[in-house]
Amino acid sequence: MLITTLIIAIGAVYCLFGLDYIKQQPEQAVLINRMSDTGQTLAQLPEPPQGLDGKLAAAGAKLSAAQNSFPAEANSTQFIDYVINLAERYYVTVIPLSTDAWSTQTIRNYDYNILRLDMAVRGSYPQLVSFISKLEEGDYKTLVIEDARLTRYTEQAGAASDNTETEAVKGMLQLAIYTQPYPEAKAGKDEG
Repeated sequence: MLITTLIIAIGAVYCLFGLDYIKQQPEQAVLINRMSDTGQTLAQLPEPPQGLDGKLAAAGAKLSAAQNSFPAEANSTQFIDYVINLAERYYVTVIPLSTDAWSTQTIRNYDYNILRLDMAVRGSYPQLVSFISKLEEGDYKTLVIEDARLTRYTEQAGAASDNTETEAVKGMLQLAIYTQPYPEAKAGKDEG
């Protein structure tokens, strides 16, 4: 009796799993066809160009060099003095109006410290062009002119008895300098 019960139980389990296997055969055929089609499509793709690993390494080195070109830190007073001294060299009058506190800005998943300076400027057109050009090419490679609003105007030159008029330019410049984040800011970002 025990053997008969055991045979019946084994038969029931075999039927249960066997029927499930039979039901899955059409699904397996569909999956096998998809895999075959995908393999044929992959075989038709062209081989990647040679030297991609070298190009990727070179691009990574350039990215690292660009990131390291950002100064580790900058003194806001030295930066403002630099701008004022540069303006004096080109006979441009600058008046710093406001300086925002250092803040952190995320650009493409990288954090940078940023200092913004708003200032009034005045001078002749050639003087302002030279000054702005030197700002962009000067000592601070990460200096950005975020906004420039300039207006031409006519001013009296010389003494009151002179009726000589000259054209000048006045306006507002918004500058920003970017630096690498402070080490404690990096550590906090990595932990969080």
